[in-house]
Amino acid sequence: MTKHALIVGAGPGLSASLARMFAGAGYKIVLAARNTDKLGDLCAELGATAHACDAADAGSVKALFEVLDASGATPDLVIYNASGRVRGPIAELDLDQVQAALAVTSWGALAVAHEAAKRMLPKGEGTMLFTGASAGIKGFAGSAPFAMGKFALRGLCQSLARELSPQNIHVVHFVIDGMIYNPARGAPFNDPDKTLHPDEIARSYLEISRQHKSAWTSELELRPSVETF
Repeated sequence: MTKHALIVGAGPGLSASLARMFAGAGYKIVLAARNTDKLGDLCAELGATAHACDAADAGSVKALFEVLDASGATPDLVIYNASGRVRGPIAELDLDQVQAALAVTSWGALAVAHEAAKRMLPKGEGTMLFTGASAGIKGFAGSAPFAMGKFALRGLCQSLARELSPQNIHVVHFVIDGMIYNPARGAPFNDPDKTLHPDEIARSYLEISRQHKSAWTSELELRPSVETF
């Protein structure tokens, strides 16, 4: 039976690596993003489908899952890779922008988990993988909104894992502690010795998704060998 993997917040970089990795493992890939124009080449490469979805809008998330249900593509595995980021001194932040960023980073994750759980619980199985960051472990100066969103995401994942693991739904929070390799962004993202390679991050997601339930991981930190703790 074909299994379906939904990646929310799809785009180039890590999302593309995740799509390729899970497609290579036999999953039929579904990509969701606010702007699907950027996904054409990846869909053609993998035979994937792309759907417009605003993760910050619970109605949009619900509509996405209903479309997938109707097309026989209800996801067995969901990856939440969307986040919003606003930087700046606390006294100078645009709070409307902050609210929008938080809606993507944490509220959107809750909305996606809500819809995924409604479908996985009756089946008695499923996997949810969430992309976090070191900002969810420690807040950095000038980055309060990102810390807020990622701390909330981590708390959500801990709660989901405790609730859903006994019901055979594997929930994992990934702490990406470091810069992801992306030559197009130039220095310092183009240094393969000091960054995380997106393909190797994706490999970890796949390996974790294959764990036996007798020894599930609920959180995994990934960092380059040179990254300070």
